[in-house]
Amino acid sequence: MAWTVYILECSDQTLYTGITNDMPGRLVKHIKGTGAKYTRGRGPYKVIYAELHNTKGRALKREAEIKSFGRDKKLKLAAAYHSDK
Repeated sequence: MAWTVYILECSDQTLYTGITNDMPGRLVKHIKGTGAKYTRGRGPYKVIYAELHNTKGRALKREAEIKSFGRDKKLKLAAAYHSDK
């Protein structure tokens, strides 16, 4: 089962980093207000970054690493992600 580490940009321009093994379902939960306490009332959301990992442990480790980044570093990560597409 693949795990996704993702960054959402909220409508208030803040960034949220999370993990999931069901990205479409997780986005629905964020939209409904049940995805994460932080994102409630901050929609609409835009996925600005996503990466896949083979295990939950690796995804959790990467999530923690990304959460330790400052805003500018997260935005640079997202910009590099979009330039590769």
